Amino acid sequence: MICTDKNCFSPETVRRLAVYLQNFERLIKNGVDVVSSGQISKLLNVSPEQFRKDLSYFGEFGKRGVGYQTESLVYELKKILGLNQAWQVALVGVGRLGCALLNSQDFSELNVRITAAFDSDKKNIDKTVNGIHIHDIINFKKIIKQKKIRICVISVPLDHAQAVTDLAVESGIEAILNFAPVILNVPENIHVSNMDIYCELERLIFFLNK
Repeated sequence: MICTDKNCFSPETVRRLAVYLQNFERLIKNGVDVVSSGQISKLLNVSPEQFRKDLSYFGEFGKRGVGYQTESLVYELKKILGLNQAWQVALVGVGRLGCALLNSQDFSELNVRITAAFDSDKKNIDKTVNGIHIHDIINFKKIIKQKKIRICVISVPLDHAQAVTDLAVESGIEAILNFAPVILNVPENIHVSNMDIYCELERLIFFLNK
């Protein structure tokens, strides 16, 4: 459970809020100004009751008989999720996936920017990808502290993921997005999110097989 001063809610609530934000931003781009409660299920694949419950942890939103103003709700969701401020991110591992992440423009829409990249392979060190300099991993701790970075993306082979995680924690990193297919051991105060394509494919195959 995640607790604020007033409420406790599950991590699933936060995941749904992020989905709501993405979809409402898409609606704004499509020129939609207001969404009624009756349209919620079709647009978000969640019941209006669940939608209202998720939002109720953070205040009252929408008007009865009118619905939800998209721009206003996007503003509030960004504030709730902490995306109303800029976030710096470090990336460790500049292979194919790492380069794809560096070249992605999607992070900027989240007010998130990769500002430091690291690798141990000499052929990658001191290169620049999409304007971002790739540093030697031996300089990780110094640069993280200089830039006051709190979030790290790990896209290294699984054999190196725990060592990189240990270094990140020692350097003051507080949140990790892990692309390596391995469970990381971290202190309780470190937040980890795993993006394991193998597990997701296995889950999908299980349902197809049934």
